[in-house]
Amino acid sequence: MSPKLKVVFAGTPAFSVACLQALLAEEAIHVVGVVSQPDRKSGRGMKLRPSPVKQAALAAGIEVITPEKLRDNDEALSWLQAREADMLVVVAFGMILPKSWLDTPKVAPINVHASLLPRWRGAAPIERALLSGDTETGVGIMMMEEGLDTGGIFLEKRLPISHESTGASLWAELETLGCIALTEAIFKIAAGELKPVAQAESGVTYAKKIQNDERMLDWGLDAAYIERLVRCYAPKPGVRSLFSGKMLKIIAGETLNKQHQQRKGTVLAMQEGLDIACGDGAIYRIQQIQPEGKKVMLIADFLRGSQMAVGDVLGDV
Repeated sequence: MSPKLKVVFAGTPAFSVACLQALLAEEAIHVVGVVSQPDRKSGRGMKLRPSPVKQAALAAGIEVITPEKLRDNDEALSWLQAREADMLVVVAFGMILPKSWLDTPKVAPINVHASLLPRWRGAAPIERALLSGDTETGVGIMMMEEGLDTGGIFLEKRLPISHESTGASLWAELETLGCIALTEAIFKIAAGELKPVAQAESGVTYAKKIQNDERMLDWGLDAAYIERLVRCYAPKPGVRSLFSGKMLKIIAGETLNKQHQQRKGTVLAMQEGLDIACGDGAIYRIQQIQPEGKKVMLIADFLRGSQMAVGDVLGDV
């Protein structure tokens, strides 16, 4: 019987958990340890909570370390070296791995990255692909090196982005696709049957981390971009706009094939939805909304209890 492939897994958010569980389900793989980011404060009580990956690993009886940093951390490096891993598998870990970590696995350090590299290297590839109007995304199994997502690609799986795609739906689809790609590639990489192919030198883009202010609606943006913005973040954490000093979260809507000459953010009509003037002369129709402190509701229900009227202006304009 062949010895099992020894793997150390590094990951942090819920997106990473499916890949960890896929490795655990493989009889020919032994996950010998997990690395995740330290517990963080979250929730209403701001209590320290372990990452989703740490929770999943502990539930499976796997040893977990949560170092604050990896560079110049001899204790963490010694832990990794003691695992004698064949592969280091990284999925949305959230820290830069130093060369000492990349040099430790016997076969390779590999990364599951949710974009078609070299497009959207970096922290938020799923969101940036949707916001930019890309028609396609995917998952790549990449050889890790010291540069930011610059390593060669072992395997890619592609996924179309439709006009109905949301941030949540893309996350779910790419999570599944990542598991398929990882389990398909890992044994071939270990056997030397898959070699990394260098990324193209052209077409490089960077997916910078999402900032909170990006989710505050600027009605001066193009209506088509606003539609993608809403689809990207609905229902959580949501895209917000102010009205009469209170926050409204925009949950769903569509771009209309109509033009206007009104001030951006102006309420133009309230019959079939809440039609708002956007900066490119186009109109965005809000169909679902969540007022501050209330549940998500259809626009008709919102308007029955609202003082909003045609001619009012939304947003900090």
